[in-house]
Amino acid sequence: MSAGSRIGGRRVLIIAALAIAVVIGYIATQTLQSSAVYYLTPTEAATRAIRVGQTARIGGQVVPGTLVYEPASRSLTFTLSDGVTKLPVVGSGAPPGLLREGAGAVVEGVFAADGTFRATQVIAKHDEVYTAPTGSIPPAHQTPAP
Repeated sequence: MSAGSRIGGRRVLIIAALAIAVVIGYIATQTLQSSAVYYLTPTEAATRAIRVGQTARIGGQVVPGTLVYEPASRSLTFTLSDGVTKLPVVGSGAPPGLLREGAGAVVEGVFAADGTFRATQVIAKHDEVYTAPTGSIPPAHQTPAP
């Protein structure tokens, strides 16, 4: 076997390996993009002048004093804000367990003609601060029976 054919064979392997790496990178990028959740802030939504009836995803903080849930009618209302713009949100159904005033939330739905956002889905964002349980009170499953 000549030296030239060995070099040619290595080039083919290197080019094939690079091509495979590019294909894998492309597939990974497409997969990650389809699973990523993007949202606009209330200010970005106002700036972009999203049309009435156009689906959008908006994220912000639930303004304290605005969260109202009426179990009988399953009506949920609150205001989202990014610190600059406030957006009234109207939804139906029970609020997520983590949804609370002052906490982050992402809503998906459409803008109504009256300026409210009609949420079809409400997602409460949890904070990333972990607090360990205190050691003084044992969990219920570890307390001895009387």
